[in-house]
Amino acid sequence: MMRRNRFVIGVVFLAVLAFAGGSLSKEKREGVGSSKYEDLTGLFKEWREFQKPKIINGVPDYTPAAMKEQKRGLEKMKIRLVAINYQTWPISQQVDFHLVRAEMNGLEFDHRVLRPWSRNPCFYWVVAGGELDKFQEGPDTCGVLVIPKLPLADKDITWLRMKLQAIPKILEQAKKNLTEEARDLWYLGIQDKKKESAILTDLAKNLSRHHPDLAPDAERAKTAVDEFRAWLEEKHSKMTAPSGIGIQNFNWYIKNVHLVPYTWEEEMAILQRELQRAWACLMLEENKNRDVPQLERVPSKEIYQKRFQQACDYIMEFYRKEGIFTVPDYVHLDPNPGGGWSFIPPEETLDFFTNIEYRDSLPMRCHDHHTIDDLREEHDQRYRPIRGNVLLSNIWAFRAEGLATGNEEMMMHAGLFDKRSPRVRELIYILLANRAARAIGAMKMHSNEFTLEDAVKFAIEWTPRGWLPKDQDTVWFDEKLYLHQPGYGASYVIGKIQLDKLLADRACQLGDKFSIKQCLDEFFSSGMIPIALTRWEITGFDDEIKKLW
Repeated sequence: MMRRNRFVIGVVFLAVLAFAGGSLSKEKREGVGSSKYEDLTGLFKEWREFQKPKIINGVPDYTPAAMKEQKRGLEKMKIRLVAINYQTWPISQQVDFHLVRAEMNGLEFDHRVLRPWSRNPCFYWVVAGGELDKFQEGPDTCGVLVIPKLPLADKDITWLRMKLQAIPKILEQAKKNLTEEARDLWYLGIQDKKKESAILTDLAKNLSRHHPDLAPDAERAKTAVDEFRAWLEEKHSKMTAPSGIGIQNFNWYIKNVHLVPYTWEEEMAILQRELQRAWACLMLEENKNRDVPQLERVPSKEIYQKRFQQACDYIMEFYRKEGIFTVPDYVHLDPNPGGGWSFIPPEETLDFFTNIEYRDSLPMRCHDHHTIDDLREEHDQRYRPIRGNVLLSNIWAFRAEGLATGNEEMMMHAGLFDKRSPRVRELIYILLANRAARAIGAMKMHSNEFTLEDAVKFAIEWTPRGWLPKDQDTVWFDEKLYLHQPGYGASYVIGKIQLDKLLADRACQLGDKFSIKQCLDEFFSSGMIPIALTRWEITGFDDEIKKLW
């Protein structure tokens, strides 16, 4: 018995060393051998509070001293996590352990590689013109100001004054914190500040009408943003350093944070193959449809609105009628996107997604599974207590974007478009080609083969029909996002490939007992987590998790 205990203690000791990269003091050994799931959920609660920056007079503290202190605290958190003996838990609880591990690895990667507080000016995002997405994309400081509706309630006036007065202080701190060169990231920071200046200009004008005593604070915030932009421009003019993280760092990040069992090289091979497949299938569809009239651009706002609402109803009825997955009563698609109806008149140039949307609204309603995912997260209590939280470091990306992208082609094969023009199928392959092309550009930015300009050019060149204009925001926003978040650009296509694998594994496992409805219901019940973990939970196959851990 004593020999066995010594062996177990030795294994735990080596595991902690492997995770933490250091020796163990008496303090660090505390907690070794704990085996209750409640130990994990309790640590997770502490972790979520710990990872937030300290706020001093409304200003998040990202100074070198604060980041050094956070890094030391992170090491202790990771040691406490690895000391938990989780191997005998049910798979669903072991999955939760790996989610907490991935989040901690994400913050470790921030400190070791990304260092957004010292190399990425976009991190100091101080004001947003509209509501933020629940699944927020990209790096940002804690507590960005979202412009509220005016006039304000009395209780919100003090809050807005504090937020506005904090902006100059945040940017003064940023000038001291930003000490590392990353040419493309600094260029993007300059562009962001131009947009933020415009938002604050409008806010100051509106405040002068509704709350004139707050207008000077908005004007001072705008001045601080403009001065910060000028500072960035002066520094940027002398920069040459690339912004990518390199293949070795990419491989560590994708494996240990996003829990994706592919390397940069493997992902690149998949993306290139999917780009080729999309173009080949598009050419075959176009040949088959050569005598079929082209899909015309929607001529008016009224017709567009009607088509959009019909598409929402049609796809939800298709899900129910064809038994694609169980549709709870609370699930629906929003027939009023973005809170209102904007429309690009016929004489103006369309961006990529409006080129799709204005020809048929149904393909993008497939991608709008994001809305259904959000509703599931709000209503399904099975996701608690760990999975009910939006995962940090965009760990949800491959699951969320992979399903949304995969759903487009899956529903095409399921017959969603059979009663529409056969040319709608062409739109599906155009969408896939665009996502593969922009992902390849993003991957090459991180291998430092491409600049931001190169990635934009590649995406434009390989998106069919010239539907990705360089002078529109979409291509720049996408590549900016993917430069901020390594792996995100590939998540749409690689996540789709992972979903294909899961479906194939489950079908082979169950044989004649397999049903797409049961499989997708199982998939959704796992929550917004990496697909490798969902596959393990559903099938019991642990080959990928062994590769990842």
